[in-house]
Amino acid sequence: MVKFSMKAAIWVLAATVLFSACKSKHPSSLNPGKKSTATNSDFASKNGKKSKKKKGAADSQESDGFVVLPYKSQVVGPNLVFIEGGRFTMGALEEDVMSTHDNRERTVSVQSFYMDETEIANLHYLEYLHYTQRDSSAEVYAKALPDTTVWYDPLSFNDSYVTYYFRHPGFRMYPVVGISWIQANDYSTWRTNFVNSNLAKQANGKSKKGSPIKRSKKKGQAAAESEALMASSPSARPAVESGYVLPDYRLPTEAEWEYASKAMIGTQYADENQSNQRIYPWDGSSLRNPRGKNKGQMLANFKRARGDYAGIAGKSNDGAIITEEIYKYPPNDFGLYNMAGNVNEWVYDVYRPLSYMDFKDLNPLRRDGFLDDEKRYDAKNSNSVVNDKLRVYKGGSWNDVAYWLSPGTRRFLSQDSSTATIGFRCAMISTGRNK
Repeated sequence: MVKFSMKAAIWVLAATVLFSACKSKHPSSLNPGKKSTATNSDFASKNGKKSKKKKGAADSQESDGFVVLPYKSQVVGPNLVFIEGGRFTMGALEEDVMSTHDNRERTVSVQSFYMDETEIANLHYLEYLHYTQRDSSAEVYAKALPDTTVWYDPLSFNDSYVTYYFRHPGFRMYPVVGISWIQANDYSTWRTNFVNSNLAKQANGKSKKGSPIKRSKKKGQAAAESEALMASSPSARPAVESGYVLPDYRLPTEAEWEYASKAMIGTQYADENQSNQRIYPWDGSSLRNPRGKNKGQMLANFKRARGDYAGIAGKSNDGAIITEEIYKYPPNDFGLYNMAGNVNEWVYDVYRPLSYMDFKDLNPLRRDGFLDDEKRYDAKNSNSVVNDKLRVYKGGSWNDVAYWLSPGTRRFLSQDSSTATIGFRCAMISTGRNK
């Protein structure tokens, strides 16, 4: 027994020595070292002084060297979920019943990014309006207001929604609608500035409670927080170099949205081969939960058939006649809620019917009419509606049949228009490594 214990101890010691010998000593983004590998000069420490030197070393190094702040990971903003990037087949998977032929299959890769786990709710947008009214002009505030008249229909009694849907407390966590693409972008800009302003206060020690940011408990993160404003004025957001600053919130690109919606993880076999594609943001072709205590319940909020928005009272099929709360239905494999149904969602891309032909296969984006100018389309004579102000929206809504729930389907609307079926969620770049 003693001999066995001694042998085990020797093997453990040998493995430890081998692991230490194999461990890379090369600098990385998270651990760049104390010296520059390009100039061999010492990096300044967090207090602006040079790093500690070994005994006997020359003391000629200036104290105002290049400052490299501690950095452990990207600060994760509120409501964001990490989406690991990868390759996927972008495009429509179902029969093109609309005969648009505008999203044919092609293979693209998307870098890792973050996305809101939910659609932006009425409560979130009311918060935005509160600060906009307080800090901006009446004209800016008026432009930010959602169009609540999108609920009005001369052949329907939806008048109550015009008054109550956006502001009544009972609808707080329902997705905001009546928002144009332009307004969604304005909200994203405000959100970026507001969250980073909170970070700046936190870095200055002015806000220690109630911060929406997920704090890292890793050693060295506190130092990054305290020094985040080193290269910026007290009123500005933290310097980018500090690592304690959020990249911009923005609308996701069409490729990002479609990739996140399909959530093709857990479907691989034999290295990089995939066993199946996904028609919807979940496995299979059924729109009902196939197992568990919720077996048979609808997986999304949509219009099942003509005149059927929710089924029969007492046995409702999806539980919602119009929209429903943003956490109501099961999330997909990335942890994102309502990537099918509830409300359609704006994406960043300009609409072009031939986007599948002229595209980059890495992080594709159609930002304008490059290679497909709007002059090619006869909009003046009403033979086409294509122009650089049309924006894509995806996902299907409470007022759409199941066909539009497929991530590969796409529609478009003018960027300054809004409806009762379109909302939005934000995305953000992931800095650094893919994982």
